[in-house]
Amino acid sequence: MATANGDADFGDSSPASLKIAPKDYAYPLLDDPQRNLATPTEGGQTLGIRGGFSYFHYGCDGHQDAGWGCGYRTLQSAISWVTRRRGDLEPVPSITEIQQILVALGDKGPRFQGSRDWIGTLEEFYVIDVLYQLPCRILHATELGSPEVLGQIHSYFEKHQGFIAMGGLADTASKAIIGYHSSAEGRVFLLIVDPHFVGVPSSRQQLVDEGYVRWTPVDEFPASTYNLCLILQP
Repeated sequence: MATANGDADFGDSSPASLKIAPKDYAYPLLDDPQRNLATPTEGGQTLGIRGGFSYFHYGCDGHQDAGWGCGYRTLQSAISWVTRRRGDLEPVPSITEIQQILVALGDKGPRFQGSRDWIGTLEEFYVIDVLYQLPCRILHATELGSPEVLGQIHSYFEKHQGFIAMGGLADTASKAIIGYHSSAEGRVFLLIVDPHFVGVPSSRQQLVDEGYVRWTPVDEFPASTYNLCLILQP
């Protein structure tokens, strides 16, 4: 049952009992913001996501989370991809509902509910697991550009064509990886979807022009240890 503010009610406080409430957003969310983005180089190999998703970003549902909510927004985009790949029309959980789930799981204490505390890739995995019983793989990358890590990302897109949630220790800004490109010369780029946009995007092109959807060379990422949540094929 939904509460008065449109969020879900746990009832018996068990994650399994949670029914995500339908949402009525103030404006339509953009789908597939990477749709018109060209590859970073001619030639080479490009692998990417299969299936659509909605672009969730700061404040997109009226919840003012600028400065702390990027992990939730990346998770929401990921969940929108999961539900579409499954062919269902389940609503995406709100920030409040995500916090309810993590408290009910015992991952967070009661004070987490209603807080501005961040979440990372592990919490994103917990939520996807409890809502959809969908396996995810956590890849701990001390060097994002190492051949081993890039090989695993390449294999993931080759096999699953999915959605990767990404967060770092020094680079704490959550973001998604939805594509992989290797140039003819062997330089590797990752297709990034960044949830830090504030406002109402006028078009996909605005997000591309302002760098929220971009191909980033792996050698230009900040020096950081990263945790990647690789969502396996729904």
